[in-house]
Amino acid sequence: MDAPFSNLPDRLRPFVRDGRITALPAKRAVRLLLLDQVAQAFEPGRRYPESEVTEILKALYDDHATLRRYLIDEDLMSRTPDGTYWRSGGTVPVR
Repeated sequence: MDAPFSNLPDRLRPFVRDGRITALPAKRAVRLLLLDQVAQAFEPGRRYPESEVTEILKALYDDHATLRRYLIDEDLMSRTPDGTYWRSGGTVPVR
């Protein structure tokens, strides 16, 4: 899987430095673009334990809990009550 910020659109560049998010966009449309990039760190069809999701998100942004909440709220990731996560939305690059 490619790094989530390897092909970053120009309008997202102000929010990412050295492969990490520095701030979340205030505008929902721009935030959704950034969240879509984050979702690409997760392989479609794979199940992840909460601890692995946390580690992946910590590598991308200091406030990993907020990032995880946005991914769930925007239907880019889904979660079972026992803490199993999977990617449920976002774009998938065609190879």
